[in-house]
Amino acid sequence: MPDADALTPKSGRTAHIAHVGIAVESLSAIVPFFRDVLQMPQVPLADSDGARIAAVQSGESLIEFLEPAAPDTPIGKYLARRGPGIHHICIAVPDIHIALDRCRAAGVRIIDETPRRGAEGKLIAFLHPASTGGVLVELSE
Repeated sequence: MPDADALTPKSGRTAHIAHVGIAVESLSAIVPFFRDVLQMPQVPLADSDGARIAAVQSGESLIEFLEPAAPDTPIGKYLARRGPGIHHICIAVPDIHIALDRCRAAGVRIIDETPRRGAEGKLIAFLHPASTGGVLVELSE
């Protein structure tokens, strides 16, 4: 098991909330509220994993809104089962491989055993909600 120093990047940053992902039926129905009414700056993001993505800045973190590109996408299926709402929380980690090793050692159920490229080309991996208090957790490097 790595020591705590191995989890701290050279910048001195530790794990922190990168974004909260919210499943929505329509980006055009929700983004104006956060952008125009709450005056949160919109951040351009590329679509990923069958989702159209829009985001607003919240301090050092983002709120990402995920609209399904089609009903059979992960977000489309989520909306059909659960409706709109918080889909996941993304934790930025200094080293995703070390973080996944720590999760395995702790018995956490991992959805993406091998990190993959997600939005913005970052390495990501999801952890199963059964191991994280009912919350889908995304790790991002």
